[in-house]
Amino acid sequence: MNREMIIVLDFGGQYNQLIARRVRECNVYCEVHPYTLSLEKIREMNPKGIIFTGGPNSVYDETSPHYEGGIFELGIPILGICYGSQLMAYSLGGRVETAPVSEYGRTEVQVDTESVLFKGVEGNTITWMSHTDYIAGLPEGFKATGSTPVCPIAAMECPSRKLYATQFHPEVMHTKEGSKMLHNFVYDICGCSGDWKMSSLAETTIEALREKIGSGKVLCALSGGVDSSVAAVMLSKAIGKQLTCVFVDHGLLRKNEGDEVEAVFGPEGPYELNFIRVNAQERYYAKLKGITEPEQKRKIIGEEFIRVFEEEAKKIGAVDYLVQGTIYPDVIESGLGKSAVIKSHHNVGGLPSVVDFKEIIEPLRMLFKDEVRKVGLELGIPEHLVYRQPFPGPGLGIRIIGEVTAEKVRIVQDADAIYREEIAKAGLDKGLGQYFAGLTNMRSVGVMGDFRTYDYAVALRAVNTSDFMTAEAAELPYEVLFKVTNRIINEVKGVNRVMYDLTSKPPGTIEFE
Repeated sequence: MNREMIIVLDFGGQYNQLIARRVRECNVYCEVHPYTLSLEKIREMNPKGIIFTGGPNSVYDETSPHYEGGIFELGIPILGICYGSQLMAYSLGGRVETAPVSEYGRTEVQVDTESVLFKGVEGNTITWMSHTDYIAGLPEGFKATGSTPVCPIAAMECPSRKLYATQFHPEVMHTKEGSKMLHNFVYDICGCSGDWKMSSLAETTIEALREKIGSGKVLCALSGGVDSSVAAVMLSKAIGKQLTCVFVDHGLLRKNEGDEVEAVFGPEGPYELNFIRVNAQERYYAKLKGITEPEQKRKIIGEEFIRVFEEEAKKIGAVDYLVQGTIYPDVIESGLGKSAVIKSHHNVGGLPSVVDFKEIIEPLRMLFKDEVRKVGLELGIPEHLVYRQPFPGPGLGIRIIGEVTAEKVRIVQDADAIYREEIAKAGLDKGLGQYFAGLTNMRSVGVMGDFRTYDYAVALRAVNTSDFMTAEAAELPYEVLFKVTNRIINEVKGVNRVMYDLTSKPPGTIEFE
């Protein structure tokens, strides 16, 4: 398909796909590729612009990733970010050294508002820094366009060669005017017109699925969450009755969720899907008995997840593909490629090495949660399903610290149901990125009536986030937290203490494990 494209070359940072997401928000198609992508392939793809990502290395280290070849001579606009800015400077004859003072987090940068990249940006703007090296000397033909008291070259450019760079990360939401900077790069520097829409992605993905699968049979892992629901509807539109959706109730779902999923996707629901529900609660509890380590729990849940599907596939006979609703935060946090492992996701890093299918298909693998929701609306999926509260594949298994038992699951289900009910009553549900109750592994002494108790502490979590790569704890009204706490302690047997988690991401993750 002939369309405008921006290419992101990945040098190993954690925010790499987030750059592509921001570019897509500008209605310009964007793909992420490894930094080893050849010049020949780049010419063939004919991008309107190229973005170098951040990364954990030092450019002057011989083992660090470099781009071999004349990429700067292609005449294609390039934006270097963080490591990408240092790589640009180093490759073109500038000096990169260990910074006298490292900069991490929220940083005020003074920028040259005459620069096209900073058009419409405040002269002193808030950015997000993360570096121990810095550009100590400019390459020939470049000028500095941004600085901080300890980083004299926080941004640089050579307009005649269409080369631009920022030491900070414009792609993260903590950079106050980062989206404006990327918009300037895409439109004013690269000359894009912005003719790509989310509907285009849905249409092309469905067509690609139809062509790839042909007459094959497909199993879809359906959880009822937005990711697997969108994947299922995509497959339904692509191949119809060749698709069988299998819903595994592993006993780690929210209260009454198994029945709710069946009501929507089962025989009485609005979708023409072959639907199978597998009740595997006892099987999962047995596998998880005595297991406390988070990664081990995730991998057990992931492996059992696949084994159930293999068994269902054998019952159906001759199944060629397994479809999963994996999205990009799952992939990047599982450490695929060059990014550091944060945690394995049940449908990515948790997969066993032997899977009894021809291939696993992940049609949403390159999308963020908000993009998945946009695709869902384009596909005509009802809003109440599209905006359903996010829920991880391992379920309550990673919202229970330590060993998972049926009793602990009951406690979390009851506490979480109360929390979600009160959040909705207060009208806060639509404004939050994610919220849930989890169970700590801590027990403490309490008093109920005239009796001593020694029960569990429940932790409440609520965050604001647009992309699930970074998040901040939500400032919930005290009266809501007070009401939730009272109800949980009074109504949920086995709990005598409730706490609220104020940790952001980073340094924490949204889920507890």
